[in-house]
Amino acid sequence: MRGLVAVAGAVVAVGGVVAFRGRRAAPARGGLDGYRLVNLAHVNDPGRTSGYPGDPAFTAETVATVARDGYYLQYLHQGEHTGTHWGAPAHFTDGQPHADELDPEDLLLPAVKVDVRDRAARDADYELSVDDLLRWERAHGRIPRCAAVVLWTGWEDRWGTPAFYNRDETGQVHQPGFSVAAVRWLLDTGRLGRRGALGTDAFGPDAGVDGDYRVSKLLYREHRISLEVLANLAELPETGAHVLVGGTINRRGSGSPASVYAFVPEHPR
Repeated sequence: MRGLVAVAGAVVAVGGVVAFRGRRAAPARGGLDGYRLVNLAHVNDPGRTSGYPGDPAFTAETVATVARDGYYLQYLHQGEHTGTHWGAPAHFTDGQPHADELDPEDLLLPAVKVDVRDRAARDADYELSVDDLLRWERAHGRIPRCAAVVLWTGWEDRWGTPAFYNRDETGQVHQPGFSVAAVRWLLDTGRLGRRGALGTDAFGPDAGVDGDYRVSKLLYREHRISLEVLANLAELPETGAHVLVGGTINRRGSGSPASVYAFVPEHPR
């Protein structure tokens, strides 16, 4: 709890705006003393952004220039789940909160990272198991209640290439994800509570071959969210950090393209 209070104070000190200009991390300043800021979001680029199959393509049209209009402005075309983004409970579950119905506390969470890159490299359909989580807890301690549990699959390195989709000859996407059993365990034991998140550097928490989105349907209830297509996960420690999620809040929104920042203690306990 003290860690969360300290992070909340740091957020207030920042004033809600942090500019990274594509850098992965920024040193502490002022009210952020004791923390390092890490950018966990990709930069959206019409020539590079990997969009989920069927979602609107990301485009950017210059509609004003300094030379002609005295200012520079782009018109963007994108879906609510373009690039690095978060999903609201209403994304998969009728009657659950939309983006504008969440609380600010739902977007500031303790974070843990589970590294499955070796297993995902051997099996693109790998699903995180309960045994993986128990093994992680033996090494790092209990996952905090209402945490963001982030899966590091290595897929971020494929961003902007056909390998990110990893389609087979039939067009099926193959990406790692969480198993249904692992998510049920996180829910039943309170690691995911009324709020919390599943995060990943792939398209979403479901394995790519699960067209029924069984994990998403378990996750998206109450005030739980997803954090998807994350970047720079090498900079996120296994435990001890908090993540702050930003983005446009649309009325009855299903989520938003996101800025996701990690507050990483410079001197972990």
